[in-house]
Amino acid sequence: MKNFIFLTLLLGLFSFTSCKDDDGPHSAYDYGVHIHSPNTDDKHVGDSLHIEIEFHEHDAGIVHHANVKLYNKATGNVIFSGPNPAHVHTEDTYTFKHSLILDAANQVEGHTDWILVGSVWGENDGESIQKDSIEFHLHPM
Repeated sequence: MKNFIFLTLLLGLFSFTSCKDDDGPHSAYDYGVHIHSPNTDDKHVGDSLHIEIEFHEHDAGIVHHANVKLYNKATGNVIFSGPNPAHVHTEDTYTFKHSLILDAANQVEGHTDWILVGSVWGENDGESIQKDSIEFHLHPM
């Protein structure tokens, strides 16, 4: 009888310690980024640029971080970066919308190519990062 009780306690203890808490860090995210606007058509200084980018987790998990960056291809100067802070912590889908006026101050010798990049990642910097980008040409006024 002692052996039976000892065995039962041992098995109970073993099964109790073998279970892990599932609330720990997520090991992999299945993120996606879709740029709905703007498109790759040429733009002109003074145009209003409407940005709409959808960030989502395909397994209906958490979108932890998102960033949208617009920069000058020739100089690397960042014209816009948002949202601030990048930690959006949204279930399933996060949609970023913003509008800005295209400014001549960021041009280099007239015509300029600009790149818009949308990035999404997990809890830790760079974790399961996914990106999408478009490039467009900016003409002077």
